[in-house]
Amino acid sequence: MTQMDYKYSLLGSTVEDYRKRPLLLQVDDTPMNLFAVLEVKRELPRRWSTLGCFRKIRLYSFLFGLAVMFLIMASYILTGDKKGLLLTPSPYHFSSLVSPGPFAFNLSSVKDYAHIKLVVKSITSKVEFRSSRQLPELKALVNSEPHMFSVVPRKFLHGVRNPCWYEEYTGNITSDPYRTNLYARYSRRFRTVFQHLRSTFREHLFHRNGKLYRMRCLPYFYIIGQPKCGTTDLYDRLRLHPDVKFTTFKEPHWWTRKRFGIIRLSEGFHDRYPVEDYLDLFDQAAYQIQGNLTANASGSPSQPNIIIGEASASTMWDNNAWVYFYDNTTEGEPPLLVQDFVHALQPDARFIVMLRDPVERLYSDYLYFGIANKSAEDFHEKVSESLQLFEGCLTEYTMRSCVYNTTVNNAMPVRLQVGLYIVYLMDWLTVFSREQILVLRLEDHASNRKYTMHKVFDFLNLGPLSKEIESEITRSPASNTRRPADKNLGPMLPITKEILRDFYMPFNEKLAKVLRNDSFLWENSSKL
Repeated sequence: MTQMDYKYSLLGSTVEDYRKRPLLLQVDDTPMNLFAVLEVKRELPRRWSTLGCFRKIRLYSFLFGLAVMFLIMASYILTGDKKGLLLTPSPYHFSSLVSPGPFAFNLSSVKDYAHIKLVVKSITSKVEFRSSRQLPELKALVNSEPHMFSVVPRKFLHGVRNPCWYEEYTGNITSDPYRTNLYARYSRRFRTVFQHLRSTFREHLFHRNGKLYRMRCLPYFYIIGQPKCGTTDLYDRLRLHPDVKFTTFKEPHWWTRKRFGIIRLSEGFHDRYPVEDYLDLFDQAAYQIQGNLTANASGSPSQPNIIIGEASASTMWDNNAWVYFYDNTTEGEPPLLVQDFVHALQPDARFIVMLRDPVERLYSDYLYFGIANKSAEDFHEKVSESLQLFEGCLTEYTMRSCVYNTTVNNAMPVRLQVGLYIVYLMDWLTVFSREQILVLRLEDHASNRKYTMHKVFDFLNLGPLSKEIESEITRSPASNTRRPADKNLGPMLPITKEILRDFYMPFNEKLAKVLRNDSFLWENSSKL
Protein backbone atom coordinates (compact mmCIF):
# COMPACT_ATOMS: atom_id res chain seq x y z
CA MET A 1 0.00 0.00 0.00
CA THR A 2 1.46 3.36 -1.00
CA GLN A 3 0.67 6.81 0.23
CA MET A 4 -1.23 7.50 -3.00
CA ASP A 5 -3.81 4.93 -1.93
CA TYR A 6 -5.15 7.50 0.52
CA LYS A 7 -5.94 11.12 -0.09
CA TYR A 8 -5.79 11.91 3.61
CA SER A 9 -3.26 10.28 5.92
CA LEU A 10 -3.28 10.53 9.70
CA LEU A 11 -0.20 11.82 11.46
CA GLY A 12 -1.79 11.25 14.88
CA SER A 13 -3.67 8.23 16.17
CA THR A 14 -6.68 6.37 14.78
CA VAL A 15 -10.03 8.05 14.18
CA GLU A 16 -11.64 6.05 16.98
CA ASP A 17 -9.13 7.52 19.44
CA TYR A 18 -9.41 11.15 18.34
CA ARG A 19 -11.19 12.29 21.49
CA LYS A 20 -8.22 11.30 23.63
CA ARG A 21 -5.52 13.51 22.10
CA PRO A 22 -4.97 16.23 19.50
CA LEU A 23 -4.53 14.86 15.99
CA LEU A 24 -2.53 16.17 13.08
CA LEU A 25 -3.63 15.79 9.52
CA GLN A 26 -1.75 15.72 6.26
CA VAL A 27 -3.55 16.74 3.07
CA ASP A 28 -1.73 16.13 -0.20
CA ASP A 29 1.59 16.01 1.67
CA THR A 30 0.93 19.45 3.23
CA PRO A 31 0.57 19.57 7.04
CA MET A 32 -2.55 21.36 8.27
CA ASN A 33 -2.64 23.04 11.66
CA LEU A 34 -6.37 22.47 12.24
CA PHE A 35 -8.29 21.19 15.24
CA ALA A 36 -10.22 18.82 13.04
CA VAL A 37 -10.52 15.11 12.33
CA LEU A 38 -11.34 13.77 8.91
CA GLU A 39 -12.45 10.21 8.36
CA VAL A 40 -9.87 8.25 6.38
CA LYS A 41 -11.44 6.75 3.27
CA ARG A 42 -9.96 4.92 0.33
CA GLU A 43 -9.71 7.21 -2.68
CA LEU A 44 -12.39 6.56 -5.31
CA PRO A 45 -11.47 5.95 -8.95
CA ARG A 46 -10.61 9.22 -10.66
CA ARG A 47 -13.49 10.75 -12.62
CA TRP A 48 -14.02 14.10 -14.30
CA SER A 49 -15.47 15.47 -11.03
CA THR A 50 -12.67 14.29 -8.71
CA LEU A 51 -10.85 17.61 -8.62
CA GLY A 52 -14.00 19.52 -7.72
CA CYS A 53 -14.93 17.05 -5.00
CA PHE A 54 -11.56 17.33 -3.30
CA ARG A 55 -11.62 21.10 -3.53
CA LYS A 56 -14.94 21.01 -1.67
CA ILE A 57 -13.56 18.62 0.92
CA ARG A 58 -10.55 20.83 1.52
CA LEU A 59 -12.77 23.92 1.76
CA TYR A 60 -15.16 22.22 4.20
CA SER A 61 -12.21 20.93 6.23
CA PHE A 62 -10.78 24.42 6.48
CA LEU A 63 -14.14 25.93 7.49
CA PHE A 64 -14.74 23.17 10.05
CA GLY A 65 -11.30 23.73 11.52
CA LEU A 66 -11.92 27.46 11.83
CA ALA A 67 -15.25 26.79 13.54
CA VAL A 68 -13.68 24.45 16.10
CA MET A 69 -10.86 26.91 16.74
CA PHE A 70 -13.43 29.67 17.30
CA LEU A 71 -15.34 27.53 19.82
CA ILE A 72 -12.16 26.70 21.72
CA MET A 73 -11.17 30.36 21.82
CA ALA A 74 -14.64 31.31 22.98
CA SER A 75 -14.62 28.75 25.79
CA TYR A 76 -11.17 29.91 26.84
CA ILE A 77 -12.13 33.58 26.95
CA LEU A 78 -15.65 33.35 28.35
CA THR A 79 -15.13 30.85 31.15
CA GLY A 80 -12.20 32.66 32.71
CA ASP A 81 -11.38 29.77 35.04
CA LYS A 82 -10.92 27.45 32.03
CA LYS A 83 -13.61 25.08 33.29
CA GLY A 84 -14.50 22.71 30.50
CA LEU A 85 -11.68 23.94 28.24
CA LEU A 86 -10.77 21.25 25.74
CA LEU A 87 -7.34 19.73 26.15
CA THR A 88 -6.09 20.87 22.78
CA PRO A 89 -3.07 23.16 22.41
CA SER A 90 -3.49 26.50 24.13
CA PRO A 91 -4.68 29.51 22.10
CA TYR A 92 -1.19 30.97 21.85
CA HIS A 93 0.29 27.66 20.68
CA PHE A 94 -1.59 27.29 17.41
CA SER A 95 1.66 27.36 15.49
CA SER A 96 3.27 24.62 17.58
CA LEU A 97 1.33 21.70 16.11
CA VAL A 98 3.99 19.27 15.05
CA SER A 99 4.52 18.31 11.45
CA PRO A 100 6.50 15.25 10.40
CA GLY A 101 10.23 15.67 10.10
CA PRO A 102 12.34 15.31 6.96
CA PHE A 103 12.15 11.51 7.16
CA ALA A 104 8.36 11.27 7.01
CA PHE A 105 6.96 7.94 5.91
CA ASN A 106 3.52 6.49 5.37
CA LEU A 107 2.13 5.13 8.63
CA SER A 108 0.61 2.21 6.78
CA SER A 109 4.15 0.99 6.18
CA VAL A 110 5.83 1.97 9.44
CA LYS A 111 7.62 -1.36 9.53
CA ASP A 112 10.02 0.09 6.95
CA TYR A 113 13.17 -0.54 8.95
CA ALA A 114 15.45 1.83 7.02
CA HIS A 115 13.10 4.78 7.44
CA ILE A 116 12.65 4.22 11.16
CA LYS A 117 16.39 3.97 11.66
CA LEU A 118 16.79 7.31 9.87
CA VAL A 119 14.26 8.88 12.20
CA VAL A 120 16.07 7.59 15.30
CA LYS A 121 19.43 8.70 13.91
CA SER A 122 18.01 12.17 13.28
CA ILE A 123 16.67 12.33 16.85
CA THR A 124 19.88 11.19 18.54
CA SER A 125 21.90 13.71 16.51
CA LYS A 126 19.86 16.51 18.10
CA VAL A 127 20.09 15.33 21.72
CA GLU A 128 21.76 17.90 23.95
CA PHE A 129 21.68 18.49 27.70
CA ARG A 130 21.89 21.90 29.28
CA SER A 131 23.77 22.26 32.52
CA SER A 132 20.96 24.20 34.21
CA ARG A 133 17.76 26.09 33.56
CA GLN A 134 16.57 29.54 34.52
CA LEU A 135 15.01 29.22 37.96
CA PRO A 136 11.84 31.21 38.61
CA GLU A 137 11.70 33.77 41.38
CA LEU A 138 9.56 33.07 44.44
CA LYS A 139 7.38 36.04 43.49
CA ALA A 140 6.45 34.37 40.21
CA LEU A 141 5.47 31.18 42.02
CA VAL A 142 3.37 33.03 44.60
CA ASN A 143 1.63 35.07 41.90
CA SER A 144 0.82 31.85 40.06
CA GLU A 145 -0.62 30.06 43.13
CA PRO A 146 -1.41 32.75 45.73
CA HIS A 147 -4.00 30.66 47.57
CA MET A 148 -1.66 27.71 48.05
CA PHE A 149 1.02 29.94 49.56
CA SER A 150 -1.53 31.60 51.84
CA VAL A 151 -2.59 28.22 53.30
CA VAL A 152 0.77 26.50 53.82
CA PRO A 153 3.03 28.24 56.35
CA ARG A 154 6.74 28.87 55.87
CA LYS A 155 7.64 27.05 59.10
CA PHE A 156 6.38 23.78 60.58
CA LEU A 157 5.99 22.39 64.10
CA HIS A 158 9.17 21.82 66.10
CA GLY A 159 9.76 18.39 67.55
CA VAL A 160 7.88 16.63 64.75
CA ARG A 161 9.74 14.92 61.90
CA ASN A 162 6.91 15.34 59.43
CA PRO A 163 6.06 18.85 58.14
CA CYS A 164 2.88 19.67 60.11
CA TRP A 165 1.26 22.77 61.58
CA TYR A 166 -1.83 23.83 63.49
CA GLU A 167 -4.40 25.72 61.43
CA GLU A 168 -7.19 27.69 63.05
CA TYR A 169 -10.57 26.14 62.32
CA THR A 170 -13.23 28.80 61.76
CA GLY A 171 -15.97 26.61 60.32
CA ASN A 172 -19.14 25.46 62.01
CA ILE A 173 -18.18 22.63 64.34
CA THR A 174 -21.40 20.76 63.52
CA SER A 175 -21.03 20.99 59.74
CA ASP A 176 -19.29 18.51 57.46
CA PRO A 177 -15.66 19.66 57.00
CA TYR A 178 -15.31 17.51 53.87
CA ARG A 179 -18.53 18.45 52.10
CA THR A 180 -16.74 20.38 49.33
CA ASN A 181 -13.75 18.06 48.93
CA LEU A 182 -13.54 17.11 45.26
CA TYR A 183 -11.62 13.90 45.96
CA ALA A 184 -14.58 12.71 48.03
CA ARG A 185 -16.98 13.72 45.27
CA TYR A 186 -15.25 11.91 42.41
CA SER A 187 -13.74 8.92 44.22
CA ARG A 188 -16.57 6.59 45.26
CA ARG A 189 -14.32 3.96 46.77
CA PHE A 190 -12.89 6.50 49.21
CA ARG A 191 -16.19 7.87 50.49
CA THR A 192 -16.07 5.44 53.41
CA VAL A 193 -12.70 6.91 54.38
CA PHE A 194 -14.13 10.41 54.39
CA GLN A 195 -17.11 9.18 56.39
CA HIS A 196 -14.74 7.95 59.09
CA LEU A 197 -12.86 11.26 59.01
CA ARG A 198 -16.15 13.14 59.46
CA SER A 199 -17.14 11.06 62.49
CA THR A 200 -13.85 11.67 64.30
CA PHE A 201 -13.15 15.23 63.17
CA ARG A 202 -14.36 17.13 66.23
CA GLU A 203 -12.46 15.01 68.75
CA HIS A 204 -9.17 15.91 67.05
CA LEU A 205 -9.66 19.66 67.23
CA PHE A 206 -7.22 21.38 69.55
CA HIS A 207 -8.55 24.06 71.92
CA ARG A 208 -6.41 27.02 72.91
CA ASN A 209 -7.33 30.52 74.07
CA GLY A 210 -10.93 30.05 73.10
CA LYS A 211 -10.07 29.05 69.53
CA LEU A 212 -10.14 25.73 67.69
CA TYR A 213 -7.21 24.38 65.68
CA ARG A 214 -6.73 21.35 63.46
CA MET A 215 -3.46 19.68 62.60
CA ARG A 216 -2.43 19.91 58.96
CA CYS A 217 0.42 18.00 57.31
CA LEU A 218 2.30 17.69 54.04
CA PRO A 219 4.35 14.60 53.11
CA TYR A 220 7.81 14.08 54.53
CA PHE A 221 8.71 12.20 51.34
CA TYR A 222 7.33 11.64 47.84
CA ILE A 223 7.58 8.62 45.56
CA ILE A 224 7.62 10.65 42.36
CA GLY A 225 8.11 8.13 39.54
CA GLN A 226 8.15 6.52 37.19
CA PRO A 227 5.01 4.75 35.88
CA LYS A 228 5.36 0.99 35.43
CA CYS A 229 8.64 1.01 37.33
CA GLY A 230 7.58 -0.68 40.55
CA THR A 231 6.24 2.31 42.49
CA THR A 232 3.14 0.37 43.60
CA ASP A 233 5.24 -2.45 44.98
CA LEU A 234 7.48 -0.01 46.86
CA TYR A 235 4.42 1.81 48.19
CA ASP A 236 2.81 -1.42 49.42
CA ARG A 237 5.97 -2.48 51.25
CA LEU A 238 6.56 0.90 52.86
CA ARG A 239 2.98 0.92 54.14
CA LEU A 240 3.90 -2.04 56.34
CA HIS A 241 6.47 0.01 58.26
CA PRO A 242 4.95 1.12 61.60
CA ASP A 243 6.41 4.64 61.34
CA VAL A 244 5.29 5.29 57.74
CA LYS A 245 1.83 6.50 56.76
CA PHE A 246 0.46 7.52 53.38
CA THR A 247 -2.40 9.51 51.92
CA THR A 248 -5.86 7.92 51.99
CA PHE A 249 -5.08 6.47 48.56
CA LYS A 250 -1.91 5.94 46.56
CA GLU A 251 -1.93 8.50 43.77
CA PRO A 252 -3.65 11.86 44.37
CA HIS A 253 -1.90 13.40 41.31
CA TRP A 254 -2.52 16.79 42.89
CA TRP A 255 0.68 18.57 41.96
CA THR A 256 0.53 17.57 38.30
CA ARG A 257 -3.19 17.32 37.49
CA LYS A 258 -5.84 17.92 40.13
CA ARG A 259 -4.73 21.42 41.09
CA PHE A 260 -5.30 22.35 37.44
CA GLY A 261 -8.69 20.65 37.29
CA ILE A 262 -7.56 17.62 35.28
CA ILE A 263 -9.25 14.34 36.17
CA ARG A 264 -8.80 12.54 32.86
CA LEU A 265 -6.98 14.09 29.94
CA SER A 266 -9.80 13.12 27.58
CA GLU A 267 -12.39 15.08 29.60
CA GLY A 268 -10.91 18.57 29.49
CA PHE A 269 -10.78 20.75 32.58
CA HIS A 270 -13.00 20.50 35.65
CA ASP A 271 -13.01 22.58 38.82
CA ARG A 272 -9.51 23.03 40.19
CA TYR A 273 -8.83 21.12 43.41
CA PRO A 274 -7.75 23.63 46.09
CA VAL A 275 -4.81 22.81 48.32
CA GLU A 276 -7.23 22.16 51.21
CA ASP A 277 -8.62 19.14 49.33
CA TYR A 278 -5.10 17.78 49.03
CA LEU A 279 -4.31 18.40 52.70
CA ASP A 280 -7.49 16.54 53.70
CA LEU A 281 -5.90 13.37 52.30
CA PHE A 282 -3.29 13.50 55.06
CA ASP A 283 -5.79 13.85 57.92
CA GLN A 284 -5.73 10.18 58.88
CA ALA A 285 -1.96 10.28 59.24
CA ALA A 286 -2.10 13.67 60.97
CA TYR A 287 -4.46 12.22 63.58
CA GLN A 288 -1.95 9.46 64.30
CA ILE A 289 0.84 11.99 64.70
CA GLN A 290 -1.33 14.11 66.93
CA GLY A 291 -2.87 11.30 68.96
CA ASN A 292 -6.55 10.99 69.83
CA LEU A 293 -7.19 13.31 72.77
CA THR A 294 -3.67 13.73 74.15
CA ALA A 295 -2.99 16.87 72.13
CA ASN A 296 -5.95 18.71 73.70
CA ALA A 297 -4.02 19.01 76.97
CA SER A 298 -0.64 20.18 75.70
CA GLY A 299 -0.83 20.67 71.93
CA SER A 300 2.20 18.40 71.51
CA PRO A 301 1.98 15.47 69.08
CA SER A 302 2.09 12.09 70.79
CA GLN A 303 3.82 10.24 67.92
CA PRO A 304 6.41 12.71 66.59
CA ASN A 305 8.45 10.08 64.71
CA ILE A 306 5.74 9.13 62.22
CA ILE A 307 6.39 10.31 58.66
CA ILE A 308 3.93 10.60 55.79
CA GLY A 309 4.52 9.65 52.17
CA GLU A 310 2.78 10.46 48.91
CA ALA A 311 3.14 8.22 45.85
CA SER A 312 1.91 9.84 42.62
CA ALA A 313 4.00 8.41 39.80
CA SER A 314 3.27 11.49 37.66
CA THR A 315 5.06 13.98 39.92
CA MET A 316 8.50 13.57 38.36
CA TRP A 317 7.58 14.04 34.72
CA ASP A 318 4.05 15.32 34.08
CA ASN A 319 4.01 19.07 33.45
CA ASN A 320 1.56 18.87 30.55
CA ALA A 321 -0.81 21.45 32.07
CA TRP A 322 1.76 24.26 31.94
CA VAL A 323 0.84 25.36 28.43
CA TYR A 324 -2.71 26.25 29.51
CA PHE A 325 -1.85 28.17 32.66
CA TYR A 326 1.56 29.80 32.25
CA ASP A 327 2.58 32.43 29.74
CA ASN A 328 4.85 31.13 27.01
CA THR A 329 7.86 33.27 27.77
CA THR A 330 10.55 30.61 27.47
CA GLU A 331 10.37 29.58 23.80
CA GLY A 332 8.26 26.48 24.26
CA GLU A 333 9.69 25.38 27.61
CA PRO A 334 7.63 25.55 30.82
CA PRO A 335 8.71 28.55 32.93
CA LEU A 336 7.41 26.90 36.13
CA LEU A 337 7.69 23.22 37.02
CA VAL A 338 6.08 21.09 39.71
CA GLN A 339 9.33 20.86 41.66
CA ASP A 340 9.58 24.66 41.85
CA PHE A 341 6.37 24.81 43.88
CA VAL A 342 7.26 21.81 46.06
CA HIS A 343 10.65 23.32 46.84
CA ALA A 344 9.16 26.71 47.68
CA LEU A 345 6.92 25.06 50.28
CA GLN A 346 9.17 22.19 51.40
CA PRO A 347 12.86 22.81 50.72
CA ASP A 348 13.79 19.84 52.94
CA ALA A 349 11.47 17.27 51.33
CA ARG A 350 12.82 13.89 50.19
CA PHE A 351 12.06 12.03 46.98
CA ILE A 352 12.27 8.43 45.83
CA VAL A 353 12.54 7.58 42.13
CA MET A 354 12.17 4.03 40.84
CA LEU A 355 13.36 3.44 37.26
CA ARG A 356 13.58 0.49 34.92
CA ASP A 357 14.95 -0.16 31.46
CA PRO A 358 13.02 2.48 29.46
CA VAL A 359 12.54 0.05 26.57
CA GLU A 360 10.76 -2.48 28.75
CA ARG A 361 8.97 0.29 30.65
CA LEU A 362 7.39 1.53 27.43
CA TYR A 363 6.11 -1.91 26.45
CA SER A 364 4.72 -2.48 29.95
CA ASP A 365 3.06 0.93 29.78
CA TYR A 366 1.47 0.04 26.44
CA LEU A 367 0.18 -3.30 27.71
CA TYR A 368 -1.23 -1.80 30.92
CA PHE A 369 -2.95 1.25 29.45
CA GLY A 370 -3.85 -0.15 26.03
CA ILE A 371 -7.54 -0.82 25.60
CA ALA A 372 -8.04 -3.24 22.73
CA ASN A 373 -6.31 -4.96 19.83
CA LYS A 374 -2.98 -5.03 21.61
CA SER A 375 -0.17 -6.91 19.92
CA ALA A 376 3.59 -6.71 19.39
CA GLU A 377 2.91 -5.55 15.82
CA ASP A 378 0.54 -2.80 16.98
CA PHE A 379 3.10 -1.68 19.57
CA HIS A 380 5.73 -1.47 16.83
CA GLU A 381 3.52 0.77 14.71
CA LYS A 382 2.71 3.04 17.64
CA VAL A 383 6.38 3.33 18.51
CA SER A 384 7.19 4.25 14.93
CA GLU A 385 4.46 6.86 14.81
CA SER A 386 5.58 8.38 18.12
CA LEU A 387 9.20 8.55 16.99
CA GLN A 388 8.15 10.41 13.87
CA LEU A 389 6.19 12.96 15.89
CA PHE A 390 9.07 13.50 18.28
CA GLU A 391 11.54 13.86 15.44
CA GLY A 392 9.22 16.34 13.73
CA CYS A 393 9.21 18.47 16.86
CA LEU A 394 13.02 18.48 16.98
CA THR A 395 13.20 20.06 13.54
CA GLU A 396 11.80 23.28 15.07
CA TYR A 397 12.40 23.15 18.83
CA THR A 398 15.04 22.14 21.33
CA MET A 399 15.13 18.65 22.77
CA ARG A 400 13.93 19.85 26.19
CA SER A 401 11.07 21.80 24.59
CA CYS A 402 9.91 18.67 22.80
CA VAL A 403 10.03 16.60 26.00
CA TYR A 404 7.69 19.11 27.65
CA ASN A 405 5.63 19.78 24.51
CA THR A 406 2.03 19.07 25.52
CA THR A 407 0.84 18.75 21.93
CA VAL A 408 3.45 16.13 21.10
CA ASN A 409 2.88 14.25 24.36
CA ASN A 410 -0.87 14.08 23.78
CA ALA A 411 -0.46 13.08 20.15
CA MET A 412 1.99 10.22 20.63
CA PRO A 413 0.15 6.88 20.91
CA VAL A 414 2.83 5.56 23.32
CA ARG A 415 4.53 7.65 26.00
CA LEU A 416 8.10 7.76 24.73
CA GLN A 417 8.86 10.86 26.77
CA VAL A 418 8.28 9.19 30.16
CA GLY A 419 11.41 7.07 29.64
CA LEU A 420 13.66 10.11 29.12
CA TYR A 421 14.51 9.99 32.81
CA ILE A 422 17.59 12.19 32.75
CA VAL A 423 15.74 15.20 31.36
CA TYR A 424 13.39 15.25 34.33
CA LEU A 425 16.04 14.32 36.89
CA MET A 426 18.32 17.16 35.82
CA ASP A 427 15.46 19.61 36.25
CA TRP A 428 14.72 18.25 39.73
CA LEU A 429 18.40 18.65 40.60
CA THR A 430 18.21 22.36 39.80
CA VAL A 431 16.14 22.92 42.96
CA PHE A 432 16.87 19.91 45.20
CA SER A 433 20.23 18.48 46.21
CA ARG A 434 21.40 15.05 45.11
CA GLU A 435 21.19 13.89 48.74
CA GLN A 436 17.43 14.55 48.75
CA ILE A 437 16.68 12.24 45.82
CA LEU A 438 17.09 8.46 46.02
CA VAL A 439 17.18 6.79 42.60
CA LEU A 440 16.57 3.03 42.48
CA ARG A 441 16.31 0.46 39.70
CA LEU A 442 13.36 -1.90 39.46
CA GLU A 443 15.71 -4.64 38.25
CA ASP A 444 17.68 -4.42 41.51
CA HIS A 445 14.51 -4.30 43.58
CA ALA A 446 13.11 -7.39 41.86
CA SER A 447 16.28 -9.40 42.45
CA ASN A 448 16.96 -8.28 46.03
CA ARG A 449 14.06 -6.54 47.75
CA LYS A 450 15.77 -6.64 51.15
CA TYR A 451 18.70 -4.62 49.81
CA THR A 452 16.58 -1.92 48.18
CA MET A 453 14.20 -1.63 51.14
CA HIS A 454 17.15 -1.12 53.49
CA LYS A 455 18.38 1.65 51.21
CA VAL A 456 14.95 3.25 51.44
CA PHE A 457 14.84 2.90 55.24
CA ASP A 458 18.27 4.50 55.55
CA PHE A 459 17.32 7.30 53.16
CA LEU A 460 14.22 8.09 55.23
CA ASN A 461 16.13 7.75 58.51
CA LEU A 462 13.77 5.06 59.78
CA GLY A 463 14.74 3.06 62.85
CA PRO A 464 15.50 -0.68 62.96
CA LEU A 465 12.68 -3.18 62.64
CA SER A 466 11.96 -6.48 64.30
CA LYS A 467 12.80 -9.55 62.23
CA GLU A 468 9.09 -10.37 61.91
CA ILE A 469 8.13 -6.99 60.45
CA GLU A 470 11.18 -6.84 58.19
CA SER A 471 10.40 -10.31 56.88
CA GLU A 472 6.81 -9.28 56.15
CA ILE A 473 7.99 -6.20 54.26
CA THR A 474 10.66 -7.90 52.16
CA ARG A 475 9.10 -11.30 51.46
CA SER A 476 5.54 -10.38 50.50
CA PRO A 477 4.61 -11.05 46.83
CA ALA A 478 5.25 -8.35 44.25
CA SER A 479 2.41 -5.91 43.64
CA ASN A 480 0.88 -4.77 40.36
CA THR A 481 2.58 -7.36 38.16
CA ARG A 482 1.70 -7.91 34.50
CA ARG A 483 -1.75 -9.35 33.89
CA PRO A 484 -1.98 -12.91 32.49
CA ALA A 485 -3.74 -11.72 29.32
CA ASP A 486 -0.91 -9.29 28.62
CA LYS A 487 1.73 -11.93 29.30
CA ASN A 488 0.13 -14.08 26.63
CA LEU A 489 0.88 -11.39 24.04
CA GLY A 490 4.56 -12.21 24.37
CA PRO A 491 7.55 -9.84 24.16
CA MET A 492 7.91 -6.93 21.78
CA LEU A 493 9.36 -7.58 18.33
CA PRO A 494 13.19 -7.74 18.21
CA ILE A 495 13.23 -4.93 15.65
CA THR A 496 11.17 -2.72 17.97
CA LYS A 497 13.53 -3.38 20.85
CA GLU A 498 16.55 -2.52 18.71
CA ILE A 499 14.97 0.75 17.57
CA LEU A 500 14.05 1.77 21.11
CA ARG A 501 17.48 0.87 22.46
CA ASP A 502 19.06 3.19 19.89
CA PHE A 503 16.58 5.94 20.78
CA TYR A 504 17.08 5.78 24.55
CA MET A 505 20.85 5.17 24.47
CA PRO A 506 22.09 8.81 24.66
CA PHE A 507 19.64 9.55 27.47
CA ASN A 508 20.72 6.46 29.43
CA GLU A 509 24.38 7.36 28.95
CA LYS A 510 23.81 10.81 30.43
CA LEU A 511 21.78 9.31 33.29
CA ALA A 512 24.55 6.85 34.15
CA LYS A 513 27.10 9.68 34.09
CA VAL A 514 25.06 11.95 36.38
CA LEU A 515 24.35 9.10 38.83
CA ARG A 516 27.88 7.69 38.47
CA ASN A 517 26.44 4.23 38.02
CA ASP A 518 26.79 2.28 34.77
CA SER A 519 23.92 -0.03 35.68
CA PHE A 520 21.61 2.73 34.44
CA LEU A 521 22.85 1.99 30.93
CA TRP A 522 20.67 -1.16 31.08
CA GLU A 523 23.07 -2.95 28.78
CA ASN A 524 22.36 -6.35 30.31
CA SER A 525 18.86 -5.78 31.65
CA SER A 526 16.47 -8.68 31.91
CA LYS A 527 12.81 -8.60 30.99
CA LEU A 528 10.42 -7.76 33.85
